Amino acid sequence: MPEEVALAKEVRALARQIARAVKKPVQFMEVCGTHAHAVGRLGLRQLLPEKLTLLSGPGCPVCVTPTGEIDWALELAATPEITVATFGDMIRVPGSRQSLADLRAQGANIQVVYSPMQALELAVEHSDRQWVFIGVGFETTAPTVAATIQPAARQGADNFSVLCCHKLIPPAMRALLAAGEVRIDGFLAPGHVSAILGLEPYQAVADEYHVPCVVAGFEAHDILRALLALARQVREKRVAVENEYERTVRPEGNPLARAVMEEVFEIVDARWRGLGVLPQSGYALREKYARFDAVRRYGLRPSNAGEHPLCHCGEVLRGVRRPLDCPAFADACTPEHPLGPCMVSSEG
Repeated sequence: MPEEVALAKEVRALARQIARAVKKPVQFMEVCGTHAHAVGRLGLRQLLPEKLTLLSGPGCPVCVTPTGEIDWALELAATPEITVATFGDMIRVPGSRQSLADLRAQGANIQVVYSPMQALELAVEHSDRQWVFIGVGFETTAPTVAATIQPAARQGADNFSVLCCHKLIPPAMRALLAAGEVRIDGFLAPGHVSAILGLEPYQAVADEYHVPCVVAGFEAHDILRALLALARQVREKRVAVENEYERTVRPEGNPLARAVMEEVFEIVDARWRGLGVLPQSGYALREKYARFDAVRRYGLRPSNAGEHPLCHCGEVLRGVRRPLDCPAFADACTPEHPLGPCMVSSEG
């Protein structure tokens, strides 16, 4: 209890410091779905001064996966000899016609797993079937997929493949700044991604667009400390990359994880929901591991399928529209019957 009281006092003190530091209207954007979830769950917006607007960006891995890639997963799941393995959040994300949950209800072989390695173990155990793992996420989850592909190759698990839908966060940050649809005075940089990448990629963004970036953890005091650091930079007319999550994030990141990704993946252009095709913003399997690439193995064709006409997830992911501004929010679009991914994931 004493520790909880001390943390509550710290949070209130940080909120007061932020209020004193913000002298003019500012807009900061978090580009991490876990930050968005934490801000809402902890009620942090109610603690912030009116002059500070906190925008949510394209930081939910499920949300940024475009409809066309969801349709690829559905096409694979509809193939009788294939079992699709996926994280739970992906199950209810609608494609252009239905979701994986709909297909599973119709008898499709869809298995919820907790890691790509579990999917590989199931493929080895059930070698009479083809298994495809749906790989979504940013630099946080991509190393785990890369570290699964390597033993799959060593074991000769030729009934296992990956639908690689991984995305990179820094190119999305650049795209948002280049588009200029909304004013972004600073970025609350993602803690999990930064644990892999380190700080250098944000320095490139800050230098190019003169926008400060502060890496934050996920507790209330972590987020408020980062917002205070951003507010002070704006007040002092400074642009820097700061790390307010030092207990987890090192300046150099995780070189071992990046080496595994470099071995297995190459960086390619990728399509994002709401942002379109961004140069050098996604991962694809290198030629050395092409036999584990579900797109090549099953001849999946590019798809430009759009979102539901009532869905405004793309605008929400760009910070142009807030979720509550969507006309379908909690009406035509509910967690039980989502029109788009933002209503599906807890990180949406």
